[in-house]
Amino acid sequence: MPDLPAIDSALVAALRTDLAAADFTADAVRVAWGPVADAATGRGLLGPALRALEGRTDPLAVLARSLYLGGAASVADMDAALPTTGARGLAALGLVRIDGDEVTPTVLLRPQDMTDADGDTQWWVASDLDEAALGGALPTGHVLGVGGASLTLAGLQLTTPARRVLDLGTGCGIQALRARRAAPQVIATDVSARALWFTELNVALNDLGGVETRLGSLFEPVAGEQFDRVVSNPPFVITPRVAGVPEYEYRDAGFAGDDLVSAFVRGVGDVLIPGGTAQLLGNWEYRGGGDGLDRVRGWVAASAVPLDAWIVEREQLDPLAYAELWVRDGGTVPGSPEYARLIEAWLADFAARGVTAIGFGYLLLRRTPIGMPPLARYERIGQPVAGALGPHLGEALGAWDRLGLLDDEALAASTVIVAGDVTEARHHRPGDEDPTVIELRQGGGFARVLDVDPALAALVGASDGDLPVGVLIDAIADLLDADAAALRADLLPRVRELVFTGFLRLA
Repeated sequence: MPDLPAIDSALVAALRTDLAAADFTADAVRVAWGPVADAATGRGLLGPALRALEGRTDPLAVLARSLYLGGAASVADMDAALPTTGARGLAALGLVRIDGDEVTPTVLLRPQDMTDADGDTQWWVASDLDEAALGGALPTGHVLGVGGASLTLAGLQLTTPARRVLDLGTGCGIQALRARRAAPQVIATDVSARALWFTELNVALNDLGGVETRLGSLFEPVAGEQFDRVVSNPPFVITPRVAGVPEYEYRDAGFAGDDLVSAFVRGVGDVLIPGGTAQLLGNWEYRGGGDGLDRVRGWVAASAVPLDAWIVEREQLDPLAYAELWVRDGGTVPGSPEYARLIEAWLADFAARGVTAIGFGYLLLRRTPIGMPPLARYERIGQPVAGALGPHLGEALGAWDRLGLLDDEALAASTVIVAGDVTEARHHRPGDEDPTVIELRQGGGFARVLDVDPALAALVGASDGDLPVGVLIDAIADLLDADAAALRADLLPRVRELVFTGFLRLA
């Protein structure tokens, strides 16, 4: 890959002005080439978008065709699209090369919209040319742009204010941009100098300060420092450690199996202040019939400092499906001899460790606050989830802390309110007066669906913040002709669960 130039702040400012003037936004680009082409570009198919823009020389079309899709443009068209920066300004920034009258992008520059608790925002994000623009397999030093995993983690990030955030394995810097919305100082690290260059460019392009980049692996660049938040979309992909298998920097850190995620979990507590949180995406292996989540439990237990853990497994793949996913991700053509060779390397690697499945999910870790009960929650949630989860995760942690201060007597004296996104569904057998199934459904958060009994359904239905929980339980016991003390013992732990998961809120 070519050497990258120093970032010229005046040229970056000029480019920012030109991009805004051209209305180079995600919404405008989607409108320019239409919904079918937009869906196709998300699958790496550029033809529909190129056809939709064919013949257009307006600034938005020129920028979408070149900087977004990686296609060539004339110097005259690029000068007209970016009148302050010009084609030569782009070349000086290292974003294009000029051959005669033709401008060819050397990187991609795409608008990215983002919505969180603070409202809507938009960034311009530069990254390396993807396999669609290259027309072939990716180089191993490739710096990935904004993809599904990075958007997932950005949506998972807690939205509560922070002071210092560490973005470990920053890549093109998307998590650093997101973290900067909640914190005045972000340290972004990576083993790739090229990735740090992209992060610095993207921070400058979006007119942000407060982001410092550092080169190094895992926690080495911040040894001796502490943060109140760590976020990481690390290169967690499990790759065979054998000759002839490409090691892509954006997804592979050189560790065997799931050792990278293990090292993160075991070591992150040292860089967290008490009560500080860490969030990451990761893989974990199922070996020899053992539970992959139990492996994560072992990593948490091995931390030198006590850690709260909320681990959510979102997906589980068998070794063949996992191998196929990541061999295709590198741009190797299915059905080719190289494809078969790489699949066999992956399967042999998994067989050597007795791996039967690979889990993927979200890890939320917290250095256990002093005097608070530890949180240890390991669960599998496979249903689709809409919207950013960061606010929900923050509310759940806050609820856990409040609940930790309440014994059962204090909880019974508290009032709770049913969340506004909760609905109830009752299922009856034909002709039956009483329901056979009562479900509580959550519209937000993890979109949980719970089967509940009549007593708990009655409690939730009456939770309007007026009467204390204990009074409600006693009244329900009278209605059901049940023992009040026994019903309290049954319902209070379930009320705690409903408060943590967001069905109920402490008034």
